[in-house]
Amino acid sequence: MTAPSTTSARYRDVFGVPEFRTLFSLQTLQVAGDSVRTIALSVQTFERTGSPVAAALVFAAGMLPYVVGGALLLSLADRLPARRLLTGYHLLRLAVTAVLAVGGLPLPLIMALLVAVGLFAPVGSASVQARLPVLLPGDGYVLGRSLFTMTSAGAQIAGQAAGGLLLSVLTPAGALWLAAAGAALAAGLARFRLPDAPAAARPASTGAARATWRTNRLLLGRRTTRGLLLAGWLPISLSVGAEGVAVPYAGELGRPDAAGLLLSAAAAGMFAGNLVAARWIRPDLRERLALPLAALTGAPLLLFAFGPGLPAACALMAAGTFGLGYELVVQRRLVDAVPEEIRGQAVGLYGSGLMTGQAVGIGTAGALGEAMAPGHVMVLCGAATLIACLFLRRPLR
Repeated sequence: MTAPSTTSARYRDVFGVPEFRTLFSLQTLQVAGDSVRTIALSVQTFERTGSPVAAALVFAAGMLPYVVGGALLLSLADRLPARRLLTGYHLLRLAVTAVLAVGGLPLPLIMALLVAVGLFAPVGSASVQARLPVLLPGDGYVLGRSLFTMTSAGAQIAGQAAGGLLLSVLTPAGALWLAAAGAALAAGLARFRLPDAPAAARPASTGAARATWRTNRLLLGRRTTRGLLLAGWLPISLSVGAEGVAVPYAGELGRPDAAGLLLSAAAAGMFAGNLVAARWIRPDLRERLALPLAALTGAPLLLFAFGPGLPAACALMAAGTFGLGYELVVQRRLVDAVPEEIRGQAVGLYGSGLMTGQAVGIGTAGALGEAMAPGHVMVLCGAATLIACLFLRRPLR
């Protein structure tokens, strides 16, 4: 494992790399465009069917197959050149969004199209993430990765807000055509602004699914990489359950509409944690703070045992997600621990497991909320997070 640098990277260093600027632009266009597509399509579906369930299914359809794509297709991130893979992926997004904008499709076909895009989403993300350690050596990788995290959150929020604004002046179909235009721009950037770099690994003689399974077993079978994957997955997946009961907790305070404030505070804490950890903490100190920061994701949740009011609850949520800056250390260690030819799949597996774990954590917390008070569920999430950090102290140190 490469020793961390003692010198922090600067934003000018990161944005001074042309290929990083292109990848950063692709990520921003994708998250914002997909957010607009999702909200426009959900509204369009509800207007056609009058069914909240149908609208919810459309809203979630793009995320549901993420785990399947991560299990069966991730090896493509290392076996195909990034320019070819990302151009194809954004062309797929363009085609699907344009077909949806035309409208008139039955709900099963809409779901099938969204699933098709969702299957390849983890592959596209893994291809981008695998390029970062090559482009940004040393602490530049940590700063670049933090920018992706912060910008993804910001672009998602802005995309959803823009989607709501667009729908006040455009039809859902019009908003979908704008999302399609964004996908077309992304495809053009990928094709003409990314270098024609070779794939990290030679094409395997076996299929993508078999190669993906084989490498996943290798990553999970090695003690070092398994520990790092679990260290990235568990504290986040366990602590995020608190967000799953934000609505009932706000309801107990007599302010059900304030759930958005709790979730916004959590998002702000995550943004701040990544910013501070990547830019304002020395790399060597950041490495030593990985375990305390991971524990911070759960510790503030214990204070919900005292039933804090809205301002204090928002502060506790923000304090907990501030600790998510620990994830930058785990990601750096993971990319250093695997050979370049499987790096794309490693970061893809990390992301797929993280999405799956968060879905399970939120779902489990919601189920517990049927039998327990929301504040007690939050306390349980915090305690489980601290226990996980205790068992994972070796990979987190």
